[in-house]
Amino acid sequence: MPTPVARPGVLAVGRGLLVACHPLPSAAVTTFATGWAFAVGLPPARIALLAFAVLLGQLSIGWCNDWVDAPRDRAVARRDKPVVEGLVPVGLLGASAVVALGGCVVASLALGVRPGLVHLLAVASGWSYDLVLKPTPVSPLPYAVAFGLLPAVATLAAVPPRWPAAGVLAGAALLGMAAHFANTVGDVEQDEATGVRGLPQRLGPARSLQVSAALVALAGCALLTAAPRTGILPLALLTAGVVLAACGAALASRMAGRGRTAFRLTLGAVALVVGGFLLSA
Repeated sequence: MPTPVARPGVLAVGRGLLVACHPLPSAAVTTFATGWAFAVGLPPARIALLAFAVLLGQLSIGWCNDWVDAPRDRAVARRDKPVVEGLVPVGLLGASAVVALGGCVVASLALGVRPGLVHLLAVASGWSYDLVLKPTPVSPLPYAVAFGLLPAVATLAAVPPRWPAAGVLAGAALLGMAAHFANTVGDVEQDEATGVRGLPQRLGPARSLQVSAALVALAGCALLTAAPRTGILPLALLTAGVVLAACGAALASRMAGRGRTAFRLTLGAVALVVGGFLLSA
């Protein structure tokens, strides 16, 4: 008689769902969107609704990612994936992704038709990455679209509704692509094992880090063009971010063995650029 397979308990399933949603990126994107909504002057109730819609969208993208990747992750026994560890059934991941997406649709449209549709287009771009584009050379494209549209959700939900400046949209898109390239640096072995061959994986970790730093610098420059009269502090933060990112790019390309230092410089540049971004509103 075969030994029955033990089902994970409620706590284990909850922990598995938490890990599978990619909590740090989900929290970072939600925090950024919430901070931007506050900076552009949305009232508290609409800020809370926007934050809820963005969080649901990020949860759906994260769960969809692990749901789609489950067969590959199991094939190579990735121990960092909850579905491989048996913490959460793959079917529950898929159901959670769909339920979160449904909630995201409702919450997004509650902000209004225009901001809702813009946010849903950003979320759809994230799903397109999970379902189709992740292992292709155009893998940065969904990041550019999703992050580039995110600032518009808050401004279109404001009264009167408006699109952000072109430099804001471009800066957000460039930061999104930079995050994509930086995110792959520590996952080289896992991506190789699972056959993920997006553009960063094709370039390799050193060049991806260089590209990421360069994109952060370009994002800072784009935001500087969009915020010429916002005061000394935002301009100083954006300028410092550009300089720090340029240093990170130079370090990644010219000094072998200094990848970790370049990565830290790039993270510091991102923090400065995002700070200047939010204050520039």
